[in-house]
Amino acid sequence: MGNRKPNRSVVIGTIGDDAHIIGGWVLMHTFKQAGFTVAYLGGMTPQQAFINAAVEIDADAILVSSSYGMGLIDCEGLRDKCVEAGLNDILLYVGGSIAPSMELENHWDEVERRYREMGFNRVFGNTVTAKEAVAYLENDLEVE
Repeated sequence: MGNRKPNRSVVIGTIGDDAHIIGGWVLMHTFKQAGFTVAYLGGMTPQQAFINAAVEIDADAILVSSSYGMGLIDCEGLRDKCVEAGLNDILLYVGGSIAPSMELENHWDEVERRYREMGFNRVFGNTVTAKEAVAYLENDLEVE
């Protein structure tokens, strides 16, 4: 977060052409219960909508959900667009079924490496709970 004090605000949505919203919906409610301000964007969200919402609420993090296996394509360039918008230090999390199932099952390390190379701070498969995501973010905000 650089010199900025975290304000416990997040943007949550399902990226690209993915219409699966349950994971994001659960995250939204869990983060609200934990005292976060949440901009929930729902499904089929373009990258620019995440960025616009993050600027609007001065977000600490963008939490991207993807469940249809195309996250590697949909998330490409998001970090660069965040930097262009002045969101240099925003935390980027991605989770769900974020790659084709065979890649997730057999090559998790490679999938995680590719997301990290794209600038994501945390990469989660579909087994992480919403409460665990809150705990990770709270920890990451304290460390910053």
